[in-house]
Amino acid sequence: MKDDAYYMSVALKEASKAAYKDEVPVGAVVVKDGKIIAKAHNQREKRNDPTGHAEILAIRAACRKLNSWRLVGCVIYVTIEPCSMCAGTILWARLARIVYGASDPKGGALGSSYNLFEQKGLNHQLEIKGGVLKQECALIISEYFKKKREKDEAKN
Repeated sequence: MKDDAYYMSVALKEASKAAYKDEVPVGAVVVKDGKIIAKAHNQREKRNDPTGHAEILAIRAACRKLNSWRLVGCVIYVTIEPCSMCAGTILWARLARIVYGASDPKGGALGSSYNLFEQKGLNHQLEIKGGVLKQECALIISEYFKKKREKDEAKN
């Protein structure tokens, strides 16, 4: 049986695709009944779209696949803690669970920066699990930005 680490490793492969394309390396996978129904990576630069986050793109693909905006019973795996935009979209799409790798102290909306889901009056609750393949997920991000800084310094 496939576990959280397996699906996170697929999300990491998506993050690697983003890094290769010089996008911030974040990957996301949506799973329903043990099957991957959508996967995506960041594409903000390619699309010139601030909403081109991996989570948003994966959710859009999953909605098309299921022909519904409600992703009831689905789990999303993402390599970094979702931001407020992505966490809100996950909430409104009615996903059952979020599993993420590395925390994001600057923008994470699941507890690192603040917790969107602690807001009173939300009509949907979901399970949150962080830290799956945490080191691998943190490393791909930190290596990406380290290389970006080195490139910038070499230009100056």
